[in-house]
Amino acid sequence: MKKYQLVGIGNAIVDVIATVEDDFLARMGIHKGIMQLIDRDRAEVLYAAMEAPAQTSGGSVANSLVGAANLGLKTAFVGRVREDALGRFYSQDCLAAGMHFDNMPVSSDELPTSRSLIFVTPDGERSMNTYLGISAELGPDDVDERIIADSNIVFLEGYLFDKDKGKEAFLKAARTCHSAGGMTGITLSDPFCVDRHRSDFRALVASEMDFVLGNEKEWVSLYQTNSLEDSLAQASSDCQLIVCTRSGDPVCIIHKGKRIEIPVRTMSPVDATGAGDQFAAGFLYGVATGRDMQTAGQMGCLAASDVISHIGARPRTDLRVALSRAGLM
Repeated sequence: MKKYQLVGIGNAIVDVIATVEDDFLARMGIHKGIMQLIDRDRAEVLYAAMEAPAQTSGGSVANSLVGAANLGLKTAFVGRVREDALGRFYSQDCLAAGMHFDNMPVSSDELPTSRSLIFVTPDGERSMNTYLGISAELGPDDVDERIIADSNIVFLEGYLFDKDKGKEAFLKAARTCHSAGGMTGITLSDPFCVDRHRSDFRALVASEMDFVLGNEKEWVSLYQTNSLEDSLAQASSDCQLIVCTRSGDPVCIIHKGKRIEIPVRTMSPVDATGAGDQFAAGFLYGVATGRDMQTAGQMGCLAASDVISHIGARPRTDLRVALSRAGLM
């Protein structure tokens, strides 16, 4: 038995969330419904304009791990924070959520802890403005091989693929995990990130990954096709397990050439933040506990539908109760 069922490597970001009207976005020059990288000065301007914001630790893969911990998995997170107020908050919040945080806050780096300023409009769309700060500096030295080898599944965040040191960290983690008999996968994270590093992403998917999660835009970007079906066909020849989420349409899972469609429940989101992250949490919980792909996909959809029913990217209730009510436990 390994100590951890799921270890994640990703950006350690404090989410600062505020509800606004659409005219606020126009007034502040914020592009609706996407994630934008911003510099430190822009982050300070937007933060000052937020009224009564909520604060929580975040980051895509970290959100997924908290959801998986909520479901009962033993999880650990690899990320980088500064020894400042937000960094201390982040590490303490991870522990409070039942997740081991493997990296102590760094005192020697000039960059502050990363933060994402998230503006949620009445239709539930979230507009994310992210200052990466210290989290984007994660490299191979931050990856403890003992933690990786002691995990059944390692889950990587595509956003960190933007820098060479992040790529090196991913290769180190994947190869350490495989040599210890575990499985490794990645979330593609963002179509623009895929655009910037397409050839490296494709090489990683084909040679190092046991599973890959992405949405329709990310898969089409990865394979540069005009058709999602063409992209998924290429992806399934590169990797034995691929998952495509499609914003209200059925989730597509292709496992060892077998295709499965998972219906999703239509609902009006209060806040779409974290839907993909919590789908990953439910899905990976199913994989880690030996469920079949149909059940794992249903678990992912249920976790996603739960998180979009409230503000914030992490579950607020015991997801095991929801899975039990749905007959999935």
